[in-house]
Amino acid sequence: MAISKIGTLTIGQAPRSDITPILDAVLPAHVECLHAGVLDGLDDEAIAQRFAVQPGDAVLTSRLLDGRAVVMGKPAVGVAVQEKILWLERQGCEIIVLLCTGEFHGLYSNNAWLIEPDQILPPTLNALVGSRRAGILVPLASQIASELEKWKGAAVTPVFAVASPYTATDDEVAAAARALAEQGADLILTDCMGYTARHRDICARHVAQPVILSNQLLADLLRNLL
Repeated sequence: MAISKIGTLTIGQAPRSDITPILDAVLPAHVECLHAGVLDGLDDEAIAQRFAVQPGDAVLTSRLLDGRAVVMGKPAVGVAVQEKILWLERQGCEIIVLLCTGEFHGLYSNNAWLIEPDQILPPTLNALVGSRRAGILVPLASQIASELEKWKGAAVTPVFAVASPYTATDDEVAAAARALAEQGADLILTDCMGYTARHRDICARHVAQPVILSNQLLADLLRNLL
């Protein structure tokens, strides 16, 4: 199966200057990549109207083209993600890669190979960690409750710390890494596509635990498909 065109889908605005270099590094020269975002072409008012967090909503955060972070209600994002998947498929994308680690239920494509990080990362990390304890770095404190459900398959319940990849200072990222280490984490996973090598390097300077970037892990797996 020779793949000639893939699509990536961020829940923010594309292209993601923080993520696309990681993906570009694994793409063969013959593979075209189309980047799309749920918030493409939308201004602040349109984003607020369509994706405002409603009472009881789980929340997601992503990045705009100007580097600002935006927080959105997950149900509205899920609807828009599905619309964009079908749009990418109509553009001829044979593989569609979702650039978000959040859980979305019921996503589908008609023919394209849909790759969802939330289907890949938990079982992969659980198999890697085994009976050790994982430390999960998340962007928002309000996400921890849903994260506990996401990682319920772990042999040992993970521990969590918060530092947004979009707004946290270096000191805040370092403090979050130390908090995970102090809670007994044997390994740290950055559970958001927005964390980059900069965040990994900050953690590495302050703790001994290995740090796994979710976007790099996804790119490494994608490399094998292509």
